[in-house]
Amino acid sequence: MSIVGKKSKLKFAVVCSSNQNRSMEAHNFLQKRGFSVCSFGSGNCVKLPGPSADRPNVYNFDVSYDDMYNDLANQDVHLYTNNGLLNMLDRNRRIKNNPERFQDSGEPFDVVICCEERVFDQVIEHLADLNSGYHPVHVINMDIPDNHDDATTAAFIICELCQKFEEEAEHLDDMVRFFLLISPLINQQKRL
Repeated sequence: MSIVGKKSKLKFAVVCSSNQNRSMEAHNFLQKRGFSVCSFGSGNCVKLPGPSADRPNVYNFDVSYDDMYNDLANQDVHLYTNNGLLNMLDRNRRIKNNPERFQDSGEPFDVVICCEERVFDQVIEHLADLNSGYHPVHVINMDIPDNHDDATTAAFIICELCQKFEEEAEHLDDMVRFFLLISPLINQQKRL
C-alpha cells in the first residue's frame, strides 16, 4: 500500500476538528507512502484535553505544535505524557509547523476526507460559499472516534482508500459512486 517512487495523481486533504489527532495521523501515514496530502482542522480554535473535562487547553490555529508541546510540558509533564498528548504533539511538529484551518486554505483538492459528520458539514458549507471558480472535489466522511487507537486504525483504512483512488484516478467519479453504493452494506454488516 504505497505509491513511493511514483508521482501522486491526486491531491488529498484530511480534516478533523483541531488538526491534531485523526487528521495528523492520516497525514503522517499518507505522506510516508508518497501521497500528495495536507491536513486541516475545521473548528474555530484548537482544543486539547486539559487537567479536567471542563478545562481544555485552547489555542489559535497559528500557535505552533512546538509551542503547544512546551506549554503542556510546563503545565504538567506527567499528565500530558500519560494521556499521550506530548507524544502526539511531538509527531505533529515533525510533520508541519502548526495546525491549519481548512477554511483558511485556498488550495484545490481532488478528495477531502473528513473525520466526523460535524467536520463534513463545515467543509461542505465552506466549499459551497467559495466564489473562486469551479474545481470538482469529492468530500467523504468517516466517523472516527477521537482517540489515538481509532485514529491509527482509521489512518490505515484511509491509506487503502486513497490507494484505490490513485489506482483509478481517471475513473474517480465512478469509484466514489461505487463506494456510496456499498457503504450502507458495509455499515449494515458492522451492526450485525
